[in-house]
Amino acid sequence: MVKVPPLTDTFNRRISYLRLSVTDRCDLRCAYCMPERMQFLPKAEVLSLEELYQLALEFIARGVTKIRLTGGEPLVRRDVIDLVRALGRKLGDGLDELTLTTNGTQLAEYAQPLFDAGVRRVNVSIDTLDAALFERLTRRDRLAQVLDGIAAAKDAGLQVKINTVALKGLNENEIPRLVEWAHGEGHDLTLIEVMPLGEVDGERVDHYLPLPAARDRLEERFVLHDIGDSTGGPARYARVAETGGRLGFISPLTNNFCASCNRIRVTATGQLYACLGGAEKVDLRAALRSDAPGANVAAALDEAMRIKPERHHFAIAEGAAPAQPRHMSVTGG
Repeated sequence: MVKVPPLTDTFNRRISYLRLSVTDRCDLRCAYCMPERMQFLPKAEVLSLEELYQLALEFIARGVTKIRLTGGEPLVRRDVIDLVRALGRKLGDGLDELTLTTNGTQLAEYAQPLFDAGVRRVNVSIDTLDAALFERLTRRDRLAQVLDGIAAAKDAGLQVKINTVALKGLNENEIPRLVEWAHGEGHDLTLIEVMPLGEVDGERVDHYLPLPAARDRLEERFVLHDIGDSTGGPARYARVAETGGRLGFISPLTNNFCASCNRIRVTATGQLYACLGGAEKVDLRAALRSDAPGANVAAALDEAMRIKPERHHFAIAEGAAPAQPRHMSVTGG
């Protein structure tokens, strides 16, 4: 049997983390993520669950040890739990961790099946505990549903990390409350700067809150101690003395985190983006559906390593076009 080399880019970074999108569709319409009348991909363009599984096996064979299922909202994909179960059987057989990011709306139904399939950690995106603001931000009245999902995940034994986009003039005054709530429930919380991907209604810069400023505000109330913890992603962590909980910061605009990048993203249509903020991509769907899928997928992965850039170049300014025209829900959150 021919041993295939691990995925290593031209900057000698080992790629061990795959963010695999199973759908671009979502049952929320977060204002900083997509327009109200979002045009989703035709279902015919989306990979089947079997194709997604086959791609995952190719990545595992090349040294990927962590897979995060994303969307859109992954749990709105019909029969997605079948894919989770199939991937769960690879845990301990090349795969060290299987996890997913969700908005939480479907989590009450899926928390126990996810745990039973081998998932142990989930990230849940929630930007406010205020029902009116939640409805304004997401254009849907679903806060109670999300909180029920988070509680179900905890009851099922899943470790929950809360992801919160920091938004100037919207939730910035609520961030301390979110920290206390999350840590009181036993959850980590990670703050994220708004990312300039895809056109939205309005100007993102109007609500862009640099995380150094958010941290300064938090330090008026809490004592934060930087710690060297890593969960495989780009977050930098601090321990909050008053709560004992862990607080993460993902700052693509104010503190570039690309030097240690170990990630690639594959969309639900099989496009591998070598960088979240770049246009460099290879077409895995075409390779997978070719006459020689094994050889062509392997060649496409090699090409992805060749074109992966050293860093992204995110910027945000009034009137400026997004860093990339595709939405986060297309790339995979």
